[in-house]
Amino acid sequence: MLLTKEFPPHVYGGAGVHVEYLSRALAELIDVEVRCFGEQDEIRERLRIKGFAPDSLWLERIDRPLRSPFDAFRRCLDFNAELRDVDVVHCHTWYTNLGGILAKLAYGLPLVITAHSLEPLRTWKREQLGRGYDVSTWVERSALEMADAVIAVSNGMRDDIARLFSVAADRIHVVYNGIDTDEYRPAPSRAALVACGVDPTVPYVLFVGRITRQKGLHHLIEAIPHLPADLQVVLCAGAPDTEAIGRETAEAVAAVRRSRPRVVWIEKMVDKPTAIELYSHATVFCCPSIYEPFGIINLEAMACGTPVVATDVGGIPEVVVDGQTGLLVHVDQRDDGSFEPKDPEQLARALAAAINRLMADEPLRERMAAAGRRRAVERFSWSAVAQQTVGIYASLRRA
Repeated sequence: MLLTKEFPPHVYGGAGVHVEYLSRALAELIDVEVRCFGEQDEIRERLRIKGFAPDSLWLERIDRPLRSPFDAFRRCLDFNAELRDVDVVHCHTWYTNLGGILAKLAYGLPLVITAHSLEPLRTWKREQLGRGYDVSTWVERSALEMADAVIAVSNGMRDDIARLFSVAADRIHVVYNGIDTDEYRPAPSRAALVACGVDPTVPYVLFVGRITRQKGLHHLIEAIPHLPADLQVVLCAGAPDTEAIGRETAEAVAAVRRSRPRVVWIEKMVDKPTAIELYSHATVFCCPSIYEPFGIINLEAMACGTPVVATDVGGIPEVVVDGQTGLLVHVDQRDDGSFEPKDPEQLARALAAAINRLMADEPLRERMAAAGRRRAVERFSWSAVAQQTVGIYASLRRA
């Protein structure tokens, strides 16, 4: 049984993408049930999907910053009804960790946690959750430290888990995110570009991601004045963590547009076909993240045949091979836990320099595009991810 906050049609981040494709690949090998936040109710052969809705009247009585964790905990209680046929429970993100804890304690089920990010390294979440951040941090730590197996999506994530939590090394397994390269592949159509306000005849650098501190969008915006004036910059950015960061981003985009009218801001999370089309026709994809345990967006861009400029944080160097599938930009980060760069102007200039280097060298872009597509196909298939995951399940049942 997989427990997740996000599952189609309600996906806004990498964890939701991961569970969607993992559950599908697992169902080729074993019986799978997904319990998620929502109203889904579907059976696809060996895959059962069941959504659990919020109690809206109850939530209205909770202080706003606490609604997210309290809503999650209430649904985690609901997740624990009727577990008679479950052999292993597998949680994704802290939102579902209480559900896994209860399943382990009350039913004696082996508990697996996939760590997509770590709350101690996302201190900016306090802007969104207030004291709810203390709650999310507590439940994440409790679940990780009692889990029978912890799956890290990169070696960098594994090292962070070992450093921050009391988890024995033999309980941490590295299993990368995957990509469906039959779905994520170069798309010939440009209709979605036109619908989004992108001029398909003008080269563009692309950003795709939520508006959150960790994605580093503000650093790319600060890099725009250092890019060629005739280059389009397409920011596919929605779902701000807070109203404050939403306003801050809107003000920054408005300011840069006064001198750079070719900035296109798509203020929503687009559907998958649109994202694939945007990736496919971008001249360069840019990932300016300051915290990124894996960085599945880079893999999506590579699978669509687009060279990448990305920061060298977290698990990104395990996905993007510097000089082969893209260019990595070093981030000299502060020591205060914010992950922000010590010199933001230097990072903005470095991002711009890497983008400009690729924009000026078409043969290099073509080589990187081909290498990126090849790497995505050869190294990151969901079938391999599912086989590794089932192996972990089997070892726990034997134990």
